[in-house]
Amino acid sequence: MSVTVPVRPARPDEIDAAGDLAARAYLASGLLRPDDPYLADLRDARGRSEDSVVLVADAGGDLAGTITWCPEGSSHREVAEPGEGEFRALGVAPAWRGQGVGRALVLACLDRARESGCHAVVLSSSSDMTAAHRVYAALGFARLPERDWGLPGMHLLAFRRELG
Repeated sequence: MSVTVPVRPARPDEIDAAGDLAARAYLASGLLRPDDPYLADLRDARGRSEDSVVLVADAGGDLAGTITWCPEGSSHREVAEPGEGEFRALGVAPAWRGQGVGRALVLACLDRARESGCHAVVLSSSSDMTAAHRVYAALGFARLPERDWGLPGMHLLAFRRELG
């Protein structure tokens, strides 16, 4: 089942909740352990919002998901080159998984990329995040192995979608 949820920038009073949602989503998926240091980064939506845009999927006041749009100049970009947009920290609340929330969040980033004049969008994703990989593939993203990289204990795959 797919629902329509509006995606918008998080309000200042929602930033911390958006970070908590991202961390909970990664924990619920089994991708991270409760002691994983990356959880602090996921929770720090306030820090990301300083030079990026934290977006939320608003399901009638319930935050169903979040993603961070990292435009050119953002310190949170990991694999983007000039002319490319990037997003990160995609998280969907467990109760909203499989309902199109992740897709809506990614589409919002594609719209921002077009509005910014980007010619492509890139992202990094843990090799274990197969559900997210299916969403990216369905939206036209292709693997970009030459930009794969990693963190201690985590192999990150790069994906790219041309905009036209």
